[in-house]
Amino acid sequence: MKKAVIVISGIPGAGKSTISALLARQFERGVHLEAEALQRCIVSGGHWPNEAPQEEAMRQLRLRGQNVAVLADSFFAAGFTAVVDDMVIGRRLMELRSDVRSRPLFFVLLLPQLEVVRRRNAQRPNKDVFAVWQHLHDVTIRETPRLGLWLDTSGQTPEESMQHILARMWTEGEIV
Repeated sequence: MKKAVIVISGIPGAGKSTISALLARQFERGVHLEAEALQRCIVSGGHWPNEAPQEEAMRQLRLRGQNVAVLADSFFAAGFTAVVDDMVIGRRLMELRSDVRSRPLFFVLLLPQLEVVRRRNAQRPNKDVFAVWQHLHDVTIRETPRLGLWLDTSGQTPEESMQHILARMWTEGEIV
């Protein structure tokens, strides 16, 4: 398989981290870049996207996107396929598309049904994301440009989703 930058997106609880890690392991040289980990690098003065002041929170979210793009490009230049795991919805998709310079660039949006996300969230120990972020499901559908591969993973295991991505991404997921 050729090297690439692959962005796996979806609302919190959609399965991004699990599927991204599985996907990255499918490449001879694969790396899983969890954008949320970059957000956690801010140990003082950090603001998550749902926190006030909103202007600062959005500035930090944009910084997170720029930094994950730099890492993806760096790994790509070193011969790795970089699988970026981030909630890239709405205008963030166009920002990421211009921030990542490496090509080919693929975008996969995980869109399990909201009830499935609620069930998955209930099984997570110590991490309840559904109540705070469920509204982003509708925002994702309304505001995200229809680019790349959109995949309903409701009835799939993470392994099945990863296999569907591998089978369809090369022909349906590339964004230029």
